[in-house]
Amino acid sequence: MIDLHSHILPGIDDGAKTMDDAIALIEQSIAADVTHIVCTPHIHQGVYDNDLSTILNAYDLLCYEVKSKAIPIKLAYSGEVRICPEIVSWVANKQLPFLGSWEGRSVLLLELPHSHIPPGVENLIKWLLKSGIQPVIPHPERNRDIIADYRKATSLKKQGCLFQVTAGAFTNRFNERVKDLAVKMLSDGLIDYIASDMHSIHRRPNDMKAARVELDSLLSAEDVKRLTHTTPALITADLQWR
Repeated sequence: MIDLHSHILPGIDDGAKTMDDAIALIEQSIAADVTHIVCTPHIHQGVYDNDLSTILNAYDLLCYEVKSKAIPIKLAYSGEVRICPEIVSWVANKQLPFLGSWEGRSVLLLELPHSHIPPGVENLIKWLLKSGIQPVIPHPERNRDIIADYRKATSLKKQGCLFQVTAGAFTNRFNERVKDLAVKMLSDGLIDYIASDMHSIHRRPNDMKAARVELDSLLSAEDVKRLTHTTPALITADLQWR
């Protein structure tokens, strides 16, 4: 499987704190049948002020460690960008690390607050699409506005967003409401791919393998592969893996 959402770069967000933490998460991922991981640290203004420089520096250090230990994993880097007004200038100044490409557009992992869908999101989505950028909304199943009103999910989808649901949603890592919403989104065909969003070995581990077991009971083998490998592979086809 190919995991397009992880917080394993050590010491730059709320994920892995140390290099040992990062290596442990990678080894856990390998045990979960993951062969490729994209490192997507938070870019959250005023909270985790990461940029291309901080991300690339941490990524280089992790890749060096992985290579020195001969760990059988492929890594690439991007970022999880919290929605904010500065995104427009970041795009103009080419300051954002894209996740890959989809149907001719650069893919941006665009995070909404868990608490709500901010005003102006629709306008930003339109602007991004017109600017050749494909927004992917991570973990929509945990957004409280969407939990309260499912139509908000279908609206975002109609506006042109892709959806990435967290693997742990299917293993009941969060709560029953989140799992029920994830299953409904799955049955309605709203989910484009599944990713781990792993942060730590115990509290937020890589649940991809356990999620695949759940998905196997709900979908055909082809559809499970589409969510865990085929679509992620298409998105990241042009990334430089190390």
